[in-house]
Amino acid sequence: MPETDLVSLYSSRILALAADIPHLGRLDAPMASVKRRSPLCGSTVTVDLDVEDGRITRFAQDVKACALGQASAAIAGAALPGLTLDEVRRGRDGLKAMLKEGGPVPEAPFDGLEVLEPARDYKNRHASILLAWEATVEAMEQARASDCA
Repeated sequence: MPETDLVSLYSSRILALAADIPHLGRLDAPMASVKRRSPLCGSTVTVDLDVEDGRITRFAQDVKACALGQASAAIAGAALPGLTLDEVRRGRDGLKAMLKEGGPVPEAPFDGLEVLEPARDYKNRHASILLAWEATVEAMEQARASDCA
C-alpha cells in the first residue's frame, strides 16, 4: 500500500475515534456476550449487552483491533445503546453495503461512518471494521432467544 494511501486511510479522525471508544470494557453478568474475530488480521471484539423491551439497555465492548476496527467500534459504541435489533441490523447492513458495494453512507443515528469510506478499496480491512456491528447483532439475537426460552 503506497504511503499516501495509508495517510488517507488512517486519517486523524480515524485515530481520534480509535483513541476514544465509548463503553469500553466488560459488563458484569450480561444477558448476552459475543466475541468475534477477524481471521485475516486477528482483530477481536467482545460485546456484552442487556436488552429490555427490545432495546439495548446496557452495552460494553472489549476491542482489540486495528485503528479502523477501533474507529468503527467507537462509532458503534456511540450509536447502538438504546437501539432495537432491526435498527442495529440496519446500521450493520448499511456499513457493509457502503464498504463492499459502494453504497451510501448510513444515515443517522449512524453518524460518523463516512470516515470509513476510504477503506472501501481495502477489502482485507472490511472484516475488522464490521466486528463490533456483527458481534452486537449476534448478542442481541442471543438475548432475544434467551428471553423467549
